[in-house]
Amino acid sequence: MSDPPRPPSEPGPPEYNVYRSRRRAPAKLGGGGDLDALRKRLSRFRDREPRRPGERRGITPGRVVKWVLLAVVGWLLLSLVLFLVSAQTEEGVSSSAERALSSDGNLMSGSTILVLGSDARVGESIDESQQGPSRADTIMLVHAALGSVRKLSIPRDSYAEIPGHGGQKINAAYALGGPALMIRTVEDFMGNDVDVNHLIEVDFEDFPKLIDALGGIDVTVEQRICSPPFDNFWKGLRFKKGEHHLDGERALGFARIRKNACAPNETDIERAARQQQVLTAIKDSVVSPGTFLRLPLVSWRAPKALRTDMKGPQLLALFADLATGSSDETKVLEPSCLSCGPAGSLVVSEGAKGDGANYLLEGD
Repeated sequence: MSDPPRPPSEPGPPEYNVYRSRRRAPAKLGGGGDLDALRKRLSRFRDREPRRPGERRGITPGRVVKWVLLAVVGWLLLSLVLFLVSAQTEEGVSSSAERALSSDGNLMSGSTILVLGSDARVGESIDESQQGPSRADTIMLVHAALGSVRKLSIPRDSYAEIPGHGGQKINAAYALGGPALMIRTVEDFMGNDVDVNHLIEVDFEDFPKLIDALGGIDVTVEQRICSPPFDNFWKGLRFKKGEHHLDGERALGFARIRKNACAPNETDIERAARQQQVLTAIKDSVVSPGTFLRLPLVSWRAPKALRTDMKGPQLLALFADLATGSSDETKVLEPSCLSCGPAGSLVVSEGAKGDGANYLLEGD
């Protein structure tokens, strides 16, 4: 029976044209193959036996490299986290010292750091029975910028005008007014637009622990050293000429030797050079392959050996600059005469200060 006729107003179904595309073999496939190459690839997948549940994949060189790289990255990330946590939790410098610092400069474009080590009677290597205010045992200016680090040591016996206290040896500023007065004194002493942007005080109690975490450091003794007793080095210190591997306590003593009976003509110049040598040896030890296994411990110990206004990221940037951009050159501010100033102080000429400032800030 035929369908009933539709009303004139109701439209009929639309008409469609159906087209069929012709199958074509791909002219080229990834890798330059044709249709036959594709069939061969598919056949290899079909012929491969499926891996059984729980079956381990075979060890290949590529997988070994992959896991080694993941382990290295994880070790570095652990060291980074430990460094940042240690740096953030350490005690900073006094508020008066922070106010004395210049806010100009940064570790990318260039920043000047005053590094101080005092003879405070604390720590295992210091004789607590000794009395008297602490003086600056180490005075060093470090100019750090991206890819460049320059160090300039100021002999602690240099004659300087200390604000509010007249002229005397520059290291007395620490005893008279702490790090804040030391910052002002160094800036006035150097002149030539040398501004101190950051402060680092070396903690002599934790410094040996950092050296021990590194596995010790290597130094070269240029001439025999026969130091009389000082602090808790009751028997003094003896170093033959040549290479020496030092643990933390002996490294601290090496940097702080005040007199050398085997070379009576030594002055504070040689002492400052030894301190720079220790800093360079620390850098060499940090970047050595053997330190990699100790890196988390070193990262934890490093901030604890310092008191500074710099927090985690800033301190990390400084350590990175010291490790990668530091020169092994030792630069000590040269006096024009030895023991010719008041109270046997060293006199540094304005010309020598200018040369030191140019080296520090410009590298000239």
